[in-house]
Amino acid sequence: MTKLKTPRFSGLAALCLAAAVPSVASATEGYFALAYGPAQRGVGGAGVAYSVDPMSAAINPANIADIGHQMTFGVEAFSPRRGFTATGAPPLPEGKVESGHEWFPIPNFGYNRPLANGGALNVMVYGNGGMNTSYPAVFNPYCGDGGGYGVFCAGKAGVDLMQLFASVGYGRKDGNFSWGIAPTVAVQRFSARGLNMFDQEGYTASPGKLTGNGYDFSTGIGLRAGIKYEINPQFTIGLSGQTRFKMSKFDKYAGLFEGNGSFDIPASVTAGVAFKPRSDLTVMLDYQKIFYSAIGAVGNPNTALPFGAPGGAGFGWDDVDVLRIGAEWQQSPDMTWRFGYAHATNPIGPEDVVLGVLAPGVVEHHISFGGAKKLNDRDTLDFAVNYVLPHKVKGPSFLYPDGSEVELEMKQISASIGWSRRF
Repeated sequence: MTKLKTPRFSGLAALCLAAAVPSVASATEGYFALAYGPAQRGVGGAGVAYSVDPMSAAINPANIADIGHQMTFGVEAFSPRRGFTATGAPPLPEGKVESGHEWFPIPNFGYNRPLANGGALNVMVYGNGGMNTSYPAVFNPYCGDGGGYGVFCAGKAGVDLMQLFASVGYGRKDGNFSWGIAPTVAVQRFSARGLNMFDQEGYTASPGKLTGNGYDFSTGIGLRAGIKYEINPQFTIGLSGQTRFKMSKFDKYAGLFEGNGSFDIPASVTAGVAFKPRSDLTVMLDYQKIFYSAIGAVGNPNTALPFGAPGGAGFGWDDVDVLRIGAEWQQSPDMTWRFGYAHATNPIGPEDVVLGVLAPGVVEHHISFGGAKKLNDRDTLDFAVNYVLPHKVKGPSFLYPDGSEVELEMKQISASIGWSRRF
């Protein structure tokens, strides 16, 4: 095993290790998904002030009051294409390296039922994951005197973070005002491998609990709530928020995550408007802010070694701002078309490229297209295709600023389909 001997090389190794943490669930807006159902994906994830099906409650629980009695199933085939190119930045191998594992299924289920008291009940289960990083055991000239294999000199390397959410929500509409609340349970699954060269005293607070320990699970609960107000038949405004999810610790990876394995889910807030210029057309505009910097494992400085210690190293992510624009056009009673665009700010700057090697979630521009085909009076088929434009972030390794270069790159494509039934 390659030893970390000099301060310059040690710091680089620690920073590369931090890259195992962020953006592995869904590198669309950090590790938040673009949307949680095909109807919302078709309009770029917009809809805080507009309801379509039971999954609309994932955007704003206030939508529960307007959905009626419905059930929906859906699945997304999500494909992130990611990798990096390094030049003169040990211990990263020279040249371009691409991650494997390019396709992941992400399911969703929702059920909405009006109640006798005028309110409505909503149940949802949906995934916020499907992306991991899996690098092959490529030849690495920086592994020992004669070279070795692996991005970090330990064979195949990668991380895997999956998230599952389940909520039971209640919503009500009084006049033009709607509100909703949805307590939500979250389950996370995580694993890391191939990071052995960092599992030593001085770089982790818990040697033996940093890599290669198989899957570990974390559970927690948070609260989502929202309001919506119909100003007139043409304009509706909406506001929703999600609290921080306090998650149980990843005990098997107490030497990787700050605070002995803590990896909470950040809070977020979304505001938006829906405008109907005519009866067959709805235009949506949403703004979302995700507070990544408040989570120690995400926002702490990456130089605050050792990993795993209270207040220890994170990866220095900034908060993310997302702007979404969507449109839904009803061509006929049986056919609806959807279009959308979303722009997310990139939390990884040129000074942080080394951190992004194992999780190059640098994409910004998202284009969406979809529709809904009414099969009969009760059943509707929804579909969507999303394309995330290729984006790169390039910068020097601050440990080897003279001539070193690390470039992260990613693009994404996904296709989703869903079925809804009205009762």
